[in-house]
Amino acid sequence: MNKVFLVGNLTRDPELSTVGANNASVCRFAIAVNRRNGGNKETDFYNITAWRALGENCAKFIKKGSKVAICGDIQIRNYEDKEGNKRTSVEVTATEVEFCDRKGDEPSTSYDQTNNVDMKPIADDSLPF
Repeated sequence: MNKVFLVGNLTRDPELSTVGANNASVCRFAIAVNRRNGGNKETDFYNITAWRALGENCAKFIKKGSKVAICGDIQIRNYEDKEGNKRTSVEVTATEVEFCDRKGDEPSTSYDQTNNVDMKPIADDSLPF
């Protein structure tokens, strides 16, 4: 099973583009994720790719500094650079992106991807049971 869960902040604004003959939308961005190594705090950086509607929502609702939770798959690519050196690239292909900033918080606002509805409390006297 290949599954990763990451929570971090965008290090740059998302870049939306289209690829292929069917012009599929793809959004690319990077996040910084803090972790503890013993008593030391360290930061890892991950490149994220989100496709189609998920990518379009990312480009629309998040920006540099936004806090996001990512669920996705890790992809590792091996290639040779222009000088002939062997390189390895690690990328996360997002299957879910949750926007963690609250409404009104900087740098972005929250968006409920599941049903796009604002939740409001219900007065107890209005419940039928």
